[in-house]
Amino acid sequence: MASDVAPKAPPVFDEGFRDRLRDLLVWRRDVRRFRTDPLPSDTALRLIESARLAPSVGLSEPWRFATVSDPERRRAVRENFRTANENALAGYSGEKAQLYATLKLSGMDQAPLQIAVFTDETSEQGSGLGRATMPETFAYSAVAAIHAMWLTARAEGIGIGWVSILNPAEIPAILDTPSDWRFIAYLCIGYPEIDSSSPALEEAGWERRRPTMDFVIER
Repeated sequence: MASDVAPKAPPVFDEGFRDRLRDLLVWRRDVRRFRTDPLPSDTALRLIESARLAPSVGLSEPWRFATVSDPERRRAVRENFRTANENALAGYSGEKAQLYATLKLSGMDQAPLQIAVFTDETSEQGSGLGRATMPETFAYSAVAAIHAMWLTARAEGIGIGWVSILNPAEIPAILDTPSDWRFIAYLCIGYPEIDSSSPALEEAGWERRRPTMDFVIER
C-alpha cells in the first residue's frame, strides 16, 4: 500500500550556508589543549547520534562506541600513550627529535569526555554488500562517522583530538571490549583552550599544508 505521507522537500543549501560550511571545515581542529569545564551531560549521546548519520558500506553501521570514564581505564590508556610516545620520539633525531619533544600530542589529562571508536568485524548488518572486494570499508565507514562527529562538535564550540600515538593491540583489553571489535580511534573531547583556523602542527613548524593541485593528477 502506498504511503499517504507526502515526501519532504529537500532543504535549500544556499551560498550563505555553503560559506558557513566551509568556515566549519576550516576551523575544525585536532585539539590537544582542553579546558577542564564539564560538558553538558548529553554531549556523548548527541555526538554519537551525529556520527551515525555518516555513510556506511552496505548500510552496515559497523561503528561501535565506548565512552571511557573509569579513572583506572583512563590511567591505563594514558600509560599506553606515554610508552608509545617515548618509542616514537626515539625514531627521530636532530632538530626533528627536539621539535617532537615539544609537541603536545594528547589531551587525555584534561579532556572531560573520552570515547573509543571500534568496528564490529563480525556484524552481519548490510549482508556484506560492498565488502567482498574491499573489506577495509568497515574501517572507512567508522572514520566517516568520526568526521561527522568532529564537525558537529566544532559547530557547538567543542573540540576533538584523535590520539593516534597508542599501541592499538592493548586498547581492547584495557577497555574490556568484545573480542570481535577492532579498535579504530581514541578521541579526547572538551572545550578547547584556544580556537585556531590553522593546524597546531603547522603553527609549531612541524609541517605545512600543500596546494590542492599537489594531490591531483589527470588521466
